[in-house]
Amino acid sequence: MSTLRFDDRVAVITGAGRGLGREYALLLASRGAKVVVNDPGGSLTGDGADAAPAQAVVDEIVSAGGQAVAVTDSVATAEGGQAIIDKAVEQFGRIDVLIHNAGTVRRSPLKDMSLDDFEAVLDVHLRGAFHVVRPAFPLMCAAGYGRVVLTSSIGGLYGNHEVANYAAAKAGILGLSNVVALEGAAEGVRCNAIVPGAVTRMAEGLDTSAYPPMGPELVAPAVGWLAHESCSVTGEYFVAIAGRLARAVIAESPGVYRPSWTVEEVGEQMDNIRDLGAPVIFPVVPDGHADHIRYSFERATQGVSS
Repeated sequence: MSTLRFDDRVAVITGAGRGLGREYALLLASRGAKVVVNDPGGSLTGDGADAAPAQAVVDEIVSAGGQAVAVTDSVATAEGGQAIIDKAVEQFGRIDVLIHNAGTVRRSPLKDMSLDDFEAVLDVHLRGAFHVVRPAFPLMCAAGYGRVVLTSSIGGLYGNHEVANYAAAKAGILGLSNVVALEGAAEGVRCNAIVPGAVTRMAEGLDTSAYPPMGPELVAPAVGWLAHESCSVTGEYFVAIAGRLARAVIAESPGVYRPSWTVEEVGEQMDNIRDLGAPVIFPVVPDGHADHIRYSFERATQGVSS
């Protein structure tokens, strides 16, 4: 098996001063990538700033013979996102890989969550993804090549207590990832979402004593492959947690067709409506949106109750 390398590739990694992002940066750099290490160095809630974490990762890469530059602008603003991508072009002349990993946590029960806490988390996770994708995507399309990895979460897939802000942002990431994949398909740009689970700073306050080994190093190889030129998929979601790698999908039941419905009939048919014994999946690329509509319209055209 040949080693997959990133020689001459330029990778931008947000939230790369600690945890998962740091692991991604070190992995890609060790395989030849020139890395833009972005991290403003704030607290877990996004407050404050510290240039040391990003610079420490750069120093580690450089001391190992690699090339890297630190950028402390925040993805929370469009100006920050632009500055991050501009640094890649200014320092290394191009951008081939974009991994949006930056994240913050502000926990609160939904009954008590403030608008500020909701917006602040969306600013980094979801809007932050857009703030770096938007300036990077045209450059990748013009070059005819790009690899984008956006970070979702099992919280985005399934929700969790006291993180409505985080769950909403991570669910939104999946939609954004789909569009990047769709619009990049003809331009040589592939985009997938990683759904990682690892014990990092984000797990502060949680009891992890019974967890199996689940460090960032168990997630990084999956992200490395998704970021590599040999990545053969796009518009997909990949779970990486405690050594388990899996694909997550949006699935529908075949459903039940009726030419008309009453409220009572919906209730009577609910078990059949919900039956996932033969799930239907519409891959995002090449045309999941239209495939979904065609499937539903065909059921109506056939006019067969089920």
